[in-house]
Amino acid sequence: MKKIISLKNLTATLKTLRKKKKVVFTNGCFDIIHAGHVRYLSRAKSLGDILVVGLNSDSSVREIKGEKRPIVPEKERAEVMAALSFVDYVIIFKETTPVKLISAIKPDVLVKGADWAASAIAGADVVKKHGGKIRRITLVKGRSTTNIIKRILELHREKVG
Repeated sequence: MKKIISLKNLTATLKTLRKKKKVVFTNGCFDIIHAGHVRYLSRAKSLGDILVVGLNSDSSVREIKGEKRPIVPEKERAEVMAALSFVDYVIIFKETTPVKLISAIKPDVLVKGADWAASAIAGADVVKKHGGKIRRITLVKGRSTTNIIKRILELHREKVG
């Protein structure tokens, strides 16, 4: 089974699977995978049967995070994401929000980190309209790609300085 998938193939696959399975969707940049990501994605998977991860493309990460990001190119981020046993499908999207994907997939559960206000979760209205649920997952404190980058830069400055 190919985990990194196009929207056309994903919607066709889910059409069959969703008759008996609950589809969970989450999204993000997932630039440098860390324990916080792993715990978050594992928890997201526990909310259903099939976990679909929308992965921001390199261009959308740059729009969201700035010109110096992502650190890891989209194809490599997708490969790492697909290697996680609890991730069933990975789909790369170019927009800054996954609303188009969510509208096409119509997940039963839409998951975001608890750092997102419920009112700010892109696609929540679409999911609710189709009878789905929105779940916010508490993040691991202090674990973020931004913090990892800051720590690397601090160590580099100490070594050079």
